[in-house]
Amino acid sequence: MVILNTTEEIRREHQIIQSRYAQKPIKGGIETTGRLVEGSFYQNNKPMTVKTMITRRINKSLCGFLMITIAITFVSYYIAMTYEAKLNNLDNEIVRINTENQDLQAELDRFKSFNNVDDRISKFNLLQKADKVIEVTALNTNETPKTEKKVPHNGFNWVIGY
Repeated sequence: MVILNTTEEIRREHQIIQSRYAQKPIKGGIETTGRLVEGSFYQNNKPMTVKTMITRRINKSLCGFLMITIAITFVSYYIAMTYEAKLNNLDNEIVRINTENQDLQAELDRFKSFNNVDDRISKFNLLQKADKVIEVTALNTNETPKTEKKVPHNGFNWVIGY
């Protein structure tokens, strides 16, 4: 069963609701005089006080300083990392040169030891040079030197004992 309300009934209910609202307005921090809702809401056309202007200017300047210091930090970090990479390359080069220097030093020490031995030998005259050189002519003989022929021995020599 569906009840259809006529426009008259709807108007009466609406008037009843409005009369109830006029008799008992909604309270609890919100005033309803003349306007629908009144309260302390932020308004764009509200004039700024000196205090809010000063705090906004201080906040903007501090944000600017913060952005500048962040940018300087990034740049200095980049520079520090490039110097660190250069130092690592130089360190690797120094290690390579040091190992090469050690090899060359070992070879130089070996050559110095040969030179020291040669100096000692010449100092104490352990090896003497010949004072005179005698030249000898070779004899031309067609004779070949005689070699003894070995004859195999057929007999056994027995040894008694052990």
